[in-house]
Amino acid sequence: MLDHLTIRVSDLEASARFYTTVLATLDAEPPVRNDFGVEFGDFSLAQATAEQPATRGLHVGFAAPSREAVDAFFRAGVDAGFASDGDPGPRPQYTDDYYGGFLLDPDGNSIEAAHMSSLADNIVDHVWIRVASVAASRAAYLAIADAAALSLVADEPALVRFRGRDGFTFTLLSDDRPLTQNVHLAFAFPGSGAVEAFHTSALAAGWRDNGAPGERPEYHPGYLAAFALDPDGHNIEVVDHQR
Repeated sequence: MLDHLTIRVSDLEASARFYTTVLATLDAEPPVRNDFGVEFGDFSLAQATAEQPATRGLHVGFAAPSREAVDAFFRAGVDAGFASDGDPGPRPQYTDDYYGGFLLDPDGNSIEAAHMSSLADNIVDHVWIRVASVAASRAAYLAIADAAALSLVADEPALVRFRGRDGFTFTLLSDDRPLTQNVHLAFAFPGSGAVEAFHTSALAAGWRDNGAPGERPEYHPGYLAAFALDPDGHNIEVVDHQR
């Protein structure tokens, strides 16, 4: 299941204002500031650096408790001066009861509030990432699917989709728009040996090592995690908080 999604932002204060404004309409957890950035439950912001540039070209869909909350999300953003990326309304191309509204965050990422009959158990419902090769990404994520408890639920030449046990989905696609840059996704699979299995499977499949399995006490005591870079350089983590 999704543990957290972190994006890098060019201006932490500007992005914190945007996300505080719009996520308040979705009953998200109040923002918490710490040494790493700003957290809204399983979604967090970190300041971009020269070594870790801002996240670009990402689509994030946040779970809305009602259609009215989607409308409120969109209106709060527009009223605060942020750009629309699509007015609220039905999107039957996704599911019959899908209702979404879209904004652009300060770095130009497409941010959505979505309501439908089936939503993830997180504030983050879904993520779309544009990749250089859908085939390469498909193979890469299939290699770590068991360790990250992911299932392949859509499989097309230009688009693949994986689903976690909590209903979170992430889609890897290729189209004529720029590639997504610099995303951090962490999956939790406690008590299963998944941290070690993920790292071993990822490296065997050609992922680049970004952190061997081990304790990360700077996050909290018992934080056991491993990190690897997928074919497009996104930082993927599997974490067990229960150790």
